[in-house]
Amino acid sequence: MKKTGYYSSGVFARMANVTLRTIRYYDKQDILKPSFVSEAGARFYTDKDFARLQQILLLKYLGFSLEDIREMLIDDTDYHFMLNSLNIQLKLVQDRIEQMQLVERAIRDTSEAIRKEHTIDWNQMLNLIHLTGMEKSLKNQYQNASNISARIHLHHLYSQNQKGWFPWIYEQLEVHQGMKILEIGCGDGTLWMENIDKLPKEVDITLSDLSEGMLRDARRAIGAEDERFCYQVIDCHQMPCEDRRFDVVIANHVLFYCEDITRVCREVVRVLKPGGRFFCSAYGRNHMKEVSALVQGFDDRIVLSADKLYDRFGRENGRDILSEYFASCKWRQYEDCLMVPKPEPLIAYVLSCHGNQGQYITERYKEFRVYVKRKTDRGFYITKEAGLFVCEVD
Repeated sequence: MKKTGYYSSGVFARMANVTLRTIRYYDKQDILKPSFVSEAGARFYTDKDFARLQQILLLKYLGFSLEDIREMLIDDTDYHFMLNSLNIQLKLVQDRIEQMQLVERAIRDTSEAIRKEHTIDWNQMLNLIHLTGMEKSLKNQYQNASNISARIHLHHLYSQNQKGWFPWIYEQLEVHQGMKILEIGCGDGTLWMENIDKLPKEVDITLSDLSEGMLRDARRAIGAEDERFCYQVIDCHQMPCEDRRFDVVIANHVLFYCEDITRVCREVVRVLKPGGRFFCSAYGRNHMKEVSALVQGFDDRIVLSADKLYDRFGRENGRDILSEYFASCKWRQYEDCLMVPKPEPLIAYVLSCHGNQGQYITERYKEFRVYVKRKTDRGFYITKEAGLFVCEVD
C-alpha cells in the first residue's frame, strides 16, 4: 500500500528524468537507499531522497566517481546542508567551466601550431594532459570548501558576539589609504567580502593561498575587476615577495598548519616594512572544548583532530614563539561563545573536522543525529577562545 508523500521507484525515476535501472543501481551501490520498503519489497522514495539524487546527478555530471560521491555526501537534507551543498556545487560548476575553457584554448593553440609549423609542441601537449586530469584536485577542493563553509556557517548562525569574527579582525587592522597588505592562507576571501564596503579606494591587497581553487573562489567572490586585489599562489615558507614591501601581513588561523613556523615568521619579518605589523590569529586550549566532549560521549574513539593545533601554535605558547622575531607582541581576545539550538549545523561542523570522526559516525549517522538533537534541544553552549596576536617589527 502506497504511503502519503512517498513515490514508487518508477514515479521517482520519471520525476528525476533518469531510468529505473539507474535508481536500482544507486540502491545496490548504497548511495541512494529508498526511505521505505514494503513487505512485498516495493521501494518508495521521498522529496528528501529527490534532493539527495540531485546532488548525486550533479556530482556525477562533474566527473566524480560513485566512490567519490559516496564520500562527499551526508545522509541529511536539512535546508542548512542543502543550501551549503548547492553553493559549493555552484562553485564546482564554475570551476569546471573555467577548466574547460582552458582546455579549449590549449587544444586550439596546439592545433594551430601543428597546422602552421607541422610539428608538435610537446610542452603544449603536456599542459593539455594536465588540464584534462583535474578531477582529483576538484574533489579535494570540494571537500576543503565544504569543510571551511561548515565551520564558518556554525559561527555565523550561533555566535553571541553580534559584531562577527571577520568584521572584528578588520577593525584591528586599521586599514588606511595607500596601505599594502598581504594575507597568507586567504581561503575564499571571506575577510574581505564581509568588509568590502569599508575598504579605502587606494589600497593594495595581495591575497595568497597554496590552493589555486581557493584563490579562484576569492577572485570570483570579490570580482576580478576590483583592482585593489591581486591573487597569487604562495607557500608562506618561501614567499616570492620583495623585502620590506608590506605594511601589514595577516595569517588568519594559518600558522598552526605550517610545517615550519619559525621559517614562516622569518619570511613575514623580511617582507614587512619597518614598523609593519603582523596579525596572527590563534585558538586557546578551551576553544570548542564542548564539541570534543560531545563526540567522545557518543564514541570515545573519536578524535576531531589528530593534532592539537593549539599545542603547535596557540594562545598559550604563541607569544613565546613570536617574540623571538618581533619587537612587540600583544594578544587581543575576541569575546564570544556559541549557543546552538539545532543539530544539523553542529553535525556539519563535526564532520568537517580533520579527525577520524567519519570512521565512526558515517555508519551510525542516524543514531548520531538523534544523540546530537537530544543535546541541542535546550541549547548547546560552546566555549570560544580565539583572538589575534598583534606583532610589530623594528
